[in-house]
Amino acid sequence: MKISGFTFTKNATKLYYPVKASIECLLPLVDEFIVALAEGDKDDQTEEEIRSIQSDKIKIIRTVWDLEKYPNGQEYAHQTDIAKEACTGDWLFYIQSDEVIHEKYLPLIKENCEKYLTDKEVEGFLFKYKHFWGDYDHFILSHAWYPREIRIIRNDPEIHSWRDAQSFRRIPQFNGRDYYQKENTFKLNVVEIDAYIFHYGFVRPPYLMQKKRKNHNTNYAGESSTEQLFKNEAELFDYGDLSKIKLYRETYPAVMKTFIEKFDWKEQLRYKPGKEKLKQQKHEKLKYRFLTFIEQTFFKGRLLFGFKNYKLLKK
Repeated sequence: MKISGFTFTKNATKLYYPVKASIECLLPLVDEFIVALAEGDKDDQTEEEIRSIQSDKIKIIRTVWDLEKYPNGQEYAHQTDIAKEACTGDWLFYIQSDEVIHEKYLPLIKENCEKYLTDKEVEGFLFKYKHFWGDYDHFILSHAWYPREIRIIRNDPEIHSWRDAQSFRRIPQFNGRDYYQKENTFKLNVVEIDAYIFHYGFVRPPYLMQKKRKNHNTNYAGESSTEQLFKNEAELFDYGDLSKIKLYRETYPAVMKTFIEKFDWKEQLRYKPGKEKLKQQKHEKLKYRFLTFIEQTFFKGRLLFGFKNYKLLKK
């Protein structure tokens, strides 16, 4: 059995992505790791960061983004497919540059890959998520955030990244252009692994969080739309009252140690209620707080009324 890791990235160090940890966390598990590395800005050091890992498992594919050809976040899916197509493993472990997996889960993941290697009904594996917010000690548990996602897929040419690279679908005779197509696409049959992906997409210094949000929106809707959307927003992102966010009290992934040690924006965060009128985040809205309470209290965290881009197998 052979397992490949793969990802795409651009301007990761400039925008404070833990790209090095994201790759390192999978190296003990995978036989190769494919990186679709797009040409970044002159002040970005992503390639240097990746090469500092010094592993012969890592293979870099140089790419160029075309946001006109692949608008609305589709370039993310296109880049994911470029990396996927270069993989040679039986199973392919996809991880984004702001995602890390704890080393304690690796034996369980390998065990499942071996167990279902010849079971062709299983097309992938589903992981649970911890979405960290503001710092490394708080994470969001909310109906407003996706609780699970596919991160391992079988090496099958008909399986493609879908929409904006959030997930995967089987797309026979895919035209290579429309990653949002629904017709003639099929959800994957997956087995859930009792393991978490640690998502650090909203753990950055407030000024870089705002910069990342602007960059992200530009990749979806263009510069003029982004300028209009952010014209009345502050330069610093407001994480709100962290006292209302769940505390993380377990160990961190070992590969995140150096990155976590850089944390220096504590004084810019709120850890108790204040008099300030804060911009309400999606997970703070009454509707989502009510749904979250119902899901966590009566349904063991099972998502109600939410979209599920997979078919869960009972194995």
